[in-house]
Amino acid sequence: MNEQALSRLYLKDTAFGRLMQRRVHDVLLIASPYDAFMMEEDGRVDEQLYLEYVSLNLSSPPRITRAATAVEAREIMHRSPFDLVIMMPAGDISDSLAGARLIKEQHPATPLVMLTPFSKEVSRRLAGEDLSHIDYVFSWLGNVDLLLAIIKLLEDRMNSDDITDVGVQMIMVVEDSVRFYSSVLPHIYKFLLKQSKEFSTEALNEHEQMLRMRGRPKVMLARDYEEALSLYEKYGENMLGVISDVSFARGGTKDPKAGLRLCRTLREHDPYLPLIVESSETANAPAVRELGGVFLDKNSKKLPVDLGEAIMANFGFGDFIIRDPDTGNEIMRLHDLKALQKSIFDIPDEALFLHASHNDISRWLYSRALFPIADIIKRHRF
Repeated sequence: MNEQALSRLYLKDTAFGRLMQRRVHDVLLIASPYDAFMMEEDGRVDEQLYLEYVSLNLSSPPRITRAATAVEAREIMHRSPFDLVIMMPAGDISDSLAGARLIKEQHPATPLVMLTPFSKEVSRRLAGEDLSHIDYVFSWLGNVDLLLAIIKLLEDRMNSDDITDVGVQMIMVVEDSVRFYSSVLPHIYKFLLKQSKEFSTEALNEHEQMLRMRGRPKVMLARDYEEALSLYEKYGENMLGVISDVSFARGGTKDPKAGLRLCRTLREHDPYLPLIVESSETANAPAVRELGGVFLDKNSKKLPVDLGEAIMANFGFGDFIIRDPDTGNEIMRLHDLKALQKSIFDIPDEALFLHASHNDISRWLYSRALFPIADIIKRHRF
């Protein structure tokens, strides 16, 4: 980018109030009395969800309306609109899917999520069904955090224009295992929401803090190679990082190395894009490290902890650690924007050049929703 073009860039306030305009306020839960009872074993779902929202300083927890059957759900939806429908299939999955198809035909704009009990039998039966009218399938693992993750995933998809219009960052998760993404997405969202709550304290007052949280990175889920490439082509300029499996569908068939192929393609476009690759086969670790990515073992009992640490270290969260280009040793640690402002002239030139050329500084600013200054720094090339 030449200096003339760069000089036309200018710092401007981000209109946080215009972000996240579309929200999930009303949820219709279709579940048999038995399934509803099992879901509420530890307390009412809407109360648990409300407490989860309050603990994370989130506003507007959704209201949950229940229906025992798809027929009853259609009657309820005829009387009032809903932002999201979550269906737990009854004994006959085919009948449940037929009911879901009718709901989708009558309300095509309403997201429809299927929440299945986890079992190999259910997974086997779903594999032979047409799920084209279902937006997402999740596996209920007994944790209300999953409902929070489902709602936030749908809201991120509804507000995807924030990425291209404002520069909000995106984390792409590439995974085709329903059970695995059902367990890992709640951890990712918990981490992001807590981080954005912490960063928002740099704002001037409580209202500004609440608005600043709207600039947190969004999460997009891709379930095959083509969907992942499509997301990258659309949002690659604002991608904070990628969390990918190794084995998933490519060209309609299962490819045991699809994740590595995807990472190579992304590396060609962006040599410094952070990559976290998860696999149950540790033999993939050397290939991941060769690509400059971080390898995580899916079989590890502390995978959620490892994933949180990998996101913290590679996606621009946490302290900004200035490292020596030759040894990799830590030179200094910057906790917040004020520390960066105070210490920027103390950073050795070689270290500053390394972090600037690898987009580390802009990534650290982007993760804190400081989009205009991050954009200017990212566009500098030396």
